[in-house]
Amino acid sequence: MPPTKQLAREIFLKTLASIDIRAVMARKLAITSDRSQLILPSANVDLSPVSRILIVAIGKAAHAMVDGLVSLFPTGTTFTGAVAAPTRPVAPVPGLEYFVAGHPIPNRDSWRAAEAILALLRQSDAYTAVFFLLSGGGSALVEHPLLPSMTLEDVQAVHHALVTCGAPIEAMNTVRRHLSSIKGGRLALAAGPALKITLAVTDVPAGKEAALASGPSVPDPTFIADVHRIFDEFGLHERFPPVLRQWLEAGEMPETPKPGHEAFANAYFELLLGMDDLFHCAHHAVEAHGFATCCDNSTDDWSVEKAAANLLGQLRAWQCENHGQRVAVIADGEMSSPVTGKGTGGRNSAFVLACVEKIAGRKITVLSAGTDGIDGNSPAAGAVADGETLARAQSLGLDPAAALRESDAYTFFAKLDDAIVTGPTGNNLRDLRILLAEP
Repeated sequence: MPPTKQLAREIFLKTLASIDIRAVMARKLAITSDRSQLILPSANVDLSPVSRILIVAIGKAAHAMVDGLVSLFPTGTTFTGAVAAPTRPVAPVPGLEYFVAGHPIPNRDSWRAAEAILALLRQSDAYTAVFFLLSGGGSALVEHPLLPSMTLEDVQAVHHALVTCGAPIEAMNTVRRHLSSIKGGRLALAAGPALKITLAVTDVPAGKEAALASGPSVPDPTFIADVHRIFDEFGLHERFPPVLRQWLEAGEMPETPKPGHEAFANAYFELLLGMDDLFHCAHHAVEAHGFATCCDNSTDDWSVEKAAANLLGQLRAWQCENHGQRVAVIADGEMSSPVTGKGTGGRNSAFVLACVEKIAGRKITVLSAGTDGIDGNSPAAGAVADGETLARAQSLGLDPAAALRESDAYTFFAKLDDAIVTGPTGNNLRDLRILLAEP
């Protein structure tokens, strides 16, 4: 493997190692030995009235977050709760029920997890502390419809329509929040007078906390009018199950709880890991290899083709500013990559595929991968390519444009041994793109 392509892989893996959730929680949180106070970076929370600790962990980083939280409490502390993640725990915590839920489409355990969480929350009182541990992927990993007559198959059809319609993630989450019994602040509502503490590992931009797992424990800033606009813009009415279309046409969709609602009166939100942490770790790893590096998050929610052109343009400009040096551009965020074929892949490998012809013959390497280790419906986290990729592909009879049309980017890169396979990482900040250029 060419050295720079291998280097890009190493930078990605080093960045993953630097955002260890358990270590971050131990560094940023503390509980006094008498369990009377929880010390957060932004506040000290009185736990002295609390007689029951309920953990609701949702997301790809759920297991690591549970382990990190439990380790803060004195030995012998008892917990109840539910954990929904795409994998089984290595060491289950007594008192917690675990669900191996589905992503990006909810499965039976996603539904069962939602029912279990709602049942637990409805038993909460003023002496209960609920810890909502939220990370990316939660929108699919726990799901239950507001409309009682909807089946799991109906819910799956809704999620499939959303993830394949080409809408940006915020638009998808706006719809999800309004159709779900657990999203858009409705878990906080179900918890009644309990103390509510949300700890987040977020793959969404700062200030958009309601997008994380579709905001089950925070106020929803969007409205029913936004939902109807999104339906019209992306043709979703026709793609939804008949039972849901009838409900929507009847105008029976209720509004979500907003800022100022009493459900959020005794609530705290703390961001433990986010975009800045990912950028900092990646930037440090790249500069350690002598690259003049700049960071960019302007391409969030862009199409893969538009983002590829923009970021490669930034790389060229950065080369001009730093003539004769190794240079790099680091970007994060989630791009739009509508499914147009029946192949295997995701937005990260699609982004790299969109770069292949643009970097042909040049000393440029492009990597894009998900920090959760998952890229769409593929077994990979993403892919890497360089200036030799196009020639190598053509020698094997591979056509990058055809692979992009067929949504088959993973197959393309797997045949070149350029797919990046990490397996589920137990983390989920954002997708990371690393563009390297040699002089």
